[in-house]
Formats: sequence, structure tokens, C-alpha cells
Amino acid sequence: MILFVGGAVPRLTDARKELRRTQIAEAAVRCFSRNGLERTSIADITAECGLSAGSIYAHYRNKADLVRAAARDVLAKRADVLGEYAAADAPPGPDELLSRLIAAIDPAEARVGVQTWGEATTDPAIHGIVVDMTDRMRAMLRDCVTAWLVKVEHHEPPRARERATPIAHRVMALYQAELLYTALRTPTEETAS
Repeated sequence: MILFVGGAVPRLTDARKELRRTQIAEAAVRCFSRNGLERTSIADITAECGLSAGSIYAHYRNKADLVRAAARDVLAKRADVLGEYAAADAPPGPDELLSRLIAAIDPAEARVGVQTWGEATTDPAIHGIVVDMTDRMRAMLRDCVTAWLVKVEHHEPPRARERATPIAHRVMALYQAELLYTALRTPTEETAS
């Protein structure tokens, strides 16, 4: 407990800190989606999540740190899903894998992802985030396709891994194209489909 005039303030537990970080990151994604990365300010994010700027800076150093957290959160969601697919007795093949990934695209996350790719061309910190995220996603796709080749198509693991690499690359490219397409759609088009 920290004492202050008028009483004691309880310390945040680790679980509470993580919940607060998630709350801030989700608010940042909504702001980035609506306003763009460049035009979103910390003030916008504080208004969106209802916290003070001090609270935000207690959890994130700057806007790039928030972009990094948002990218990590999106990747973690995909990692969980792809891990479940790869662990299944009959993992989905490349076409089904791509269909499932496309069905799970969130338009707000797609808009932020595409904006992040654009920022990566001029901002070295964002560039590192995008390259890392892309490499990790491609590796997860390769693992999922490898599992499908071994468990369903009955390839030997070394050969399956070799064959999975170009397949995963194509799945990733098609997934990224769909992210771009989703990001470019207007909110009216999103609700109409």
C-alpha cells in the first residue's frame, strides 16, 4: 500500500496491471483505426479509455510502444489459433487455413495493420515491429502447414517442413492481401457484407 493524504491506495497487482495495459492497447487500436497512427495523440487514447495520460505513460513509454503492444496482441491471437490448428489430429490444409484466417479478420485491426506497414517504411522502430511480426506469423503458418503435411498428407517431417515453407509464404501473401482489402473497405461496406 502507498499512503497519501486521506488514506491508502492499493498497489496494482500484476494481473490488474496486465488488464490495464490491455485496456489501453485496445483503446489505442480503436483510435488508430479511426484517426490513423500519425493523427492519433495520447490525448485521444486517454479520452477513449478514460484514463489519465500519467496512467498511460506508466504502462507505455510512447506511441510506438503502444503500436508494438497492439501488434503483439494481434499476433498472440493468431498464434493461439494457429497453435490449435497445428495440434489438431487433422490440421486444416492451406486453403482451409487461409479461409479461417480471413474469416477471423477484424476490420479495425486490419486498418491498423496496414497503417503500421506504411509507417514501417520510414520509422525504424515500427519497421522492426513489422518485420518481426511478419517473420513470426510466417513461421507459425509454416508449422501449421508442416503439421498438415505430416498428419494428413503423411509426408516425412523433414520433407514436410521443406515443402511447407513456400506454401506458408503463399498463404501469408494471400492473407496480407485480404488484410489490405479489408482495411480499404469503408465501414458501410463492412456492415453490408
